[in-house]
Amino acid sequence: MQNNTFSTLFVGQNLIKLKEVDSTNNYLKNLASNSEPLPEGTVIMADNQFAGRGQQESVWQTEPGKNISTSIYLKSSFLPISKQFYLNMAVSLAVSDALSFFLPSPVAVKWPNDIYYNRKKLGGILIENALTGSIIKSSVVGIGLNINQQAFGNDLSRKATSVYQILNKELDLNLILEKIFVYMEKYYLILKSERYAILHSDYLNRLLYFDIATSFIQNGQVFEGRIKGVEDSGHLIMEVDGNIRHFNFKEIEYIHTN
Repeated sequence: MQNNTFSTLFVGQNLIKLKEVDSTNNYLKNLASNSEPLPEGTVIMADNQFAGRGQQESVWQTEPGKNISTSIYLKSSFLPISKQFYLNMAVSLAVSDALSFFLPSPVAVKWPNDIYYNRKKLGGILIENALTGSIIKSSVVGIGLNINQQAFGNDLSRKATSVYQILNKELDLNLILEKIFVYMEKYYLILKSERYAILHSDYLNRLLYFDIATSFIQNGQVFEGRIKGVEDSGHLIMEVDGNIRHFNFKEIEYIHTN
């Protein structure tokens, strides 16, 4: 465990740096279950994450030493399980605000928790909650961001981008991390004080394609819809052919356009 100089109250004050790990989320979950009670805000950082995961086991690939692969431990037992998506909102807002500080235009959130810039993916978030009965005991927040990676494979180059590609220069990863941790505390404390309406409103303001006619795919069928909102559960509310429909995670795909 290492000290650091992040100007935060608790996020990142207990920092563990690793050269290589399969997944920072897995490492932090194991640490939380096998050791003394972890301080809230404990952060795992890895130079290389060789089996990083996205939503529902999709694989997250990152170039060693160039990007942000980090996980944060939160004692989120105050959060009702029916409101757990609000933690996703808080983290998405923190990451988008932090990156927007460094970039010429605002960063968007693609539902439910991908980070986008000019319709290209900058990164993603994976939150895993530990439950005791119907109570959230703790949460591990994984954040993967493309920062200083200069190029992507052919299959990703059309869909992914990095801070380097946007600015044409490298940035200090610690500077970006500190911004994320500062904003993380801000939104986490808003969440803790049950100001759900603020989080909900801000999340919709950042949401990619919100209330814009957009093409989607469901079960191989293309349809056009307008995102109208997000339920407390995280389900997407969309207007399709004049009717309101609700979609679960991974139930639909956006049709990628540049």
